[in-house]
Amino acid sequence: MFYILYGRDDFSINQAVDKIKDGLGDREAVATNTTRLEGKQLTLSELRNKCDTAPFLSSYRLVIADGLLGRFEVNQGKRRSGKGKSRNGLGEWEDLAPYIEQMPETTVLVLVDEDVKGSNPLLKKISPLAEVRTFPLLRGNNLKAWIRQRVNEEGGDIDPQAVDLLAELIGGDLWAMNGEIQKLLLYGQERPISEGDVRQLVSHVQEVNIFALVDAVAEGRTQLAQQLLHRLYHEGMQPTHILTMITRQFRLIAQAKDLPKGLSRLQIQDRLGLKAGYGLDKTLSQAKLYDFEGVKRAYDKLLETDLAIKTGKYSDKLALELLVTELTCLSLTA
Repeated sequence: MFYILYGRDDFSINQAVDKIKDGLGDREAVATNTTRLEGKQLTLSELRNKCDTAPFLSSYRLVIADGLLGRFEVNQGKRRSGKGKSRNGLGEWEDLAPYIEQMPETTVLVLVDEDVKGSNPLLKKISPLAEVRTFPLLRGNNLKAWIRQRVNEEGGDIDPQAVDLLAELIGGDLWAMNGEIQKLLLYGQERPISEGDVRQLVSHVQEVNIFALVDAVAEGRTQLAQQLLHRLYHEGMQPTHILTMITRQFRLIAQAKDLPKGLSRLQIQDRLGLKAGYGLDKTLSQAKLYDFEGVKRAYDKLLETDLAIKTGKYSDKLALELLVTELTCLSLTA
């Protein structure tokens, strides 16, 4: 059995991996026979050795490789290749497809990755042999349907207005969304979750709105970004404070992108000066949406807006609305 799971919705990818494990028998035996590999430095020989190992007191051995496909994405006109040379840059990985065709029947191989393009040469070569599942970030009606389904799976119910507000506040970060749903279900105690529950229980609503605003900007969603901006006004947040919070978030994104590889979560937390939890998870997630040039352009616009407000060129609200439009337009052209 061979699976390829990729996309930006790592929550759903994690659930998909769990379902694969559930289908392989006793969870304890599966855990004993599971190997997880870092694909960025992996060699074909190492992968084959793990896949060829017979399972111990179990019917299957599960081998999961993270980030292998990403090595062959085109990056600034150059493709990261495998060891050796080949016409399409695959190197030794040219032989992965033939190996999969004769891989032991007791082995279940799963490749897990973030966004990869259809032009990825390794994906093109091995996808005909795999069950391929893509997991884009949920948004709009798909996200709202997921919220309703998740609440129902947990034995609860939720009002349509509460669904809309949760989708607007938290967006496609399903790790954060799942946490909020669990909290709301405990609070509601068998009655439907209401819009008032969301407003009352989500103590960090303004912080969430800032994250949602940055998400909307990064995704080039001008209308949603403007709606979130006006929601912050409605909640009593001053325009200058909004600008400060957006600037702080982009600074954190820049710092997150500059972190050395291999740091533990605690080390990352210390470097960024953030507590563990939603804020840290969201910042790391948003850092993946930007390259360094995108962060620099956004930061330049933030400084221009600050200067425009201080010199009286624009009123604070007008300056912010222009900023949000300009930032979303930058995202669309990036």
